[in-house]
Amino acid sequence: MAEEKKSALEQRLDNGIYGTPQLKPDEQRRYLGTFRERVCLTISVAELHEQNWESAMAAEFKRGIGNLVFLNGNLPHEEIRPYVRAASQAGASFTMKTDPEFKTAPDSLAVVVAAKEAVYQSPVDVKKRYPQLVATGTANEQQTKQQETGGFFHRLFHREGQ
Repeated sequence: MAEEKKSALEQRLDNGIYGTPQLKPDEQRRYLGTFRERVCLTISVAELHEQNWESAMAAEFKRGIGNLVFLNGNLPHEEIRPYVRAASQAGASFTMKTDPEFKTAPDSLAVVVAAKEAVYQSPVDVKKRYPQLVATGTANEQQTKQQETGGFFHRLFHREGQ
């Protein structure tokens, strides 16, 4: 093992013991399994809770660059369902990433729109890329959404047909 180059047998043994070496594993963990240079748009978990970003995803799909969507599958399905629907309506392929390495902390990413090749887009954060969508009343959207779905007690005490 004093040599710089390992024999094929030693490389195979190392791969069996330690796993196949990865390029930029921290970057892949951050961007839900893809590289930063392929990313067109990102939505963090905190931004996902602030407002609905389907229109930003639709605008990104219309640009025609990114057609791959990576979704953090560790989040509740109710939160990511609109983005799955937007991806399928646009004809983009989507992947749910459910590995435990993909966290659900507010600074973690919930949705990543990427291309198959490097596109070097900047900025990729949804608030910086589409600031005109941030100005629309997020409090009104949340209030309307809450009224539409209602909570447990709303459904319990306001049953229809009784």
